[in-house]
Amino acid sequence: MATSVRTQFQSSLKKAAPIALGLAGTLAAVVTIWLNINVAQAAEVEVETPEEVYTETALDDELILPTFNTNQVENVLSRRVEPSTQISKRSRVEILRYTVQSGDAVFSIAKKYGIKPETLLWGNYEVLNDDPHLLKPGQELNILPVDGTYYQWKEGDDIEAVADEFGVEPLAILEWPGNRLDPSNPDIDPGAWLVVPGGSRPLRQWLVPDPIRPQAGVGSAYGPGGCSGDYSGGAVGTGGFIWPTSNHYLSGNDYWSGHLAIDIAAGYGSAIWAADSGVVVFAGWSTVGYGNMVMIDHGNGYLTLYGHLDYVSVGCGQSVYQGQTIGGGGSTGNSTGPHLHFEVRYQGGFINPWYVLP
Repeated sequence: MATSVRTQFQSSLKKAAPIALGLAGTLAAVVTIWLNINVAQAAEVEVETPEEVYTETALDDELILPTFNTNQVENVLSRRVEPSTQISKRSRVEILRYTVQSGDAVFSIAKKYGIKPETLLWGNYEVLNDDPHLLKPGQELNILPVDGTYYQWKEGDDIEAVADEFGVEPLAILEWPGNRLDPSNPDIDPGAWLVVPGGSRPLRQWLVPDPIRPQAGVGSAYGPGGCSGDYSGGAVGTGGFIWPTSNHYLSGNDYWSGHLAIDIAAGYGSAIWAADSGVVVFAGWSTVGYGNMVMIDHGNGYLTLYGHLDYVSVGCGQSVYQGQTIGGGGSTGNSTGPHLHFEVRYQGGFINPWYVLP
């Protein structure tokens, strides 16, 4: 009997095995399809930031971190490294003091402190007397906090009259914080120095007069280099100019109302050339601050001046031609360093050399 039952059970298992295997295969296929669908859906998700990418794992599974390419992530904010802290600049109201150094010029000092060169002259009349060539190493200069003038109050002065003299409103002086005045009841002691913001006045010009070729020269009144005589003949200029030095950049003052010339970089002894052809009407030492100086009358209304030369290699009445050496670069006269003071004049007036130089 037992043998018969066992035989029937084994026979049933053999019949059921194919069915079970079929069901298992079907279940595995369903699971595979489900997994493929979810993987495909997951692949369609756009990765925007690293924080949005995550993986759910069972506690007993191995943790696998996601990877992402930073080149595919846009609009990611980052903090720029600042090696130093920027501190806002406050407006200055006090007067600074500056010691002139070798190589300084009124123009370069003014540029350093963000003021006009005229302001530097107006703030230091007692030292410079409106002449930028009086600048010398070791001088102490006032540096005004704003463009304007500097005025010493005198006995009997009137605020309206002083303001009118410099072309400003009285309140501009009274309300300037550095002047420390009470606008409603100003009490200004004689001798007090006041900043006049925005104020201006005519500058005193220090110029070598134009020599006239038929009666050449400014004479000995301006130094032993002054020429005299009738130089009505001689070379005549082309009307075009070349650079008088091998350098084509400044070393000092540019052209401005207090300096009607440009200071071109020129080392000691470097060749200085005639900017155009003409006749020499001043050659040698000057007493007007330019040291060794040459002036050339070009015979067509133009005249050029070459100052602070180390030496002069031409003489009075000599015809020179464009590009000819007339001397060597230097720092003679009132100068804080080697350069060429170069002027261009036309029919008695001054022309900015930048307008005629190539």
